[in-house]
Amino acid sequence: MSKLFARFVKDESGATAIEYGLIAALIALAIMAGAGAVGNQIGAQFNTIADELK
Repeated sequence: MSKLFARFVKDESGATAIEYGLIAALIALAIMAGAGAVGNQIGAQFNTIADELK
């Protein structure tokens, strides 16, 4: 039983998949935040243009 537990502790193959998942989640979060900021700026610019056209 202790050999099985020791082998499980030394096995790092799942750690790589978790790390890639965390990196992908952080990249997705950064893209969403950036797209939101750009969307807000574009919306404000369109509102300014619409006010000028009135």
